[in-house]
Amino acid sequence: MAPATSTQPLVVLAGPTAVGKGTVAAYIRENYPEVWLSVSVTTRHPRPREVDGVHYHFISQEEFDRLDAEGGLLESAVVHGRASYGTPRQPVLDAIADGRLPLLEIDLQGARQVRQRMPDAHLVFLEPPSWEELVRRLVGRGTETEQERAIRLATAREELAAKSEFDRAIVNDDVRRAAEELVLWMRNPQRDES
Repeated sequence: MAPATSTQPLVVLAGPTAVGKGTVAAYIRENYPEVWLSVSVTTRHPRPREVDGVHYHFISQEEFDRLDAEGGLLESAVVHGRASYGTPRQPVLDAIADGRLPLLEIDLQGARQVRQRMPDAHLVFLEPPSWEELVRRLVGRGTETEQERAIRLATAREELAAKSEFDRAIVNDDVRRAAEELVLWMRNPQRDES
């Protein structure tokens, strides 16, 4: 396998809530050491089994606002009207400069900001096999109240409609297969997909 070069574009993985972005990213983290995964900051509380500095950097709203105001975030958003999320800018720029295969796993709002700030970035839309499967995954997580699930599902319908804004779509019907497809494409995003 050839090492990544400094011409590797930033790849952004986004998609609707509960589609499995985090699960696909975790699989890539464990199986593809050549891929550099950005660790976002968030003001929400950790979910069970989430580790600070691995899954997210969990920070206060005050610290988030300071970082954003100082230009330290590549993108930032309030997600589901509740918590702030953002991508620290400097680690991304460092990974690109080091010739790594850089990957951001973020929400739709963040993907749109990255597209504006880094037009050469490649956006990948992770989609569910069906709406029913997306609902099943969200309910099955058991991490949200019924009211929070309703908000997330309403957001997911809007997010699914944004698929056409992306450079590529990958169906997450199997985590390993979706991760492998993404990494293969990251290694050669200019490849003709027809």
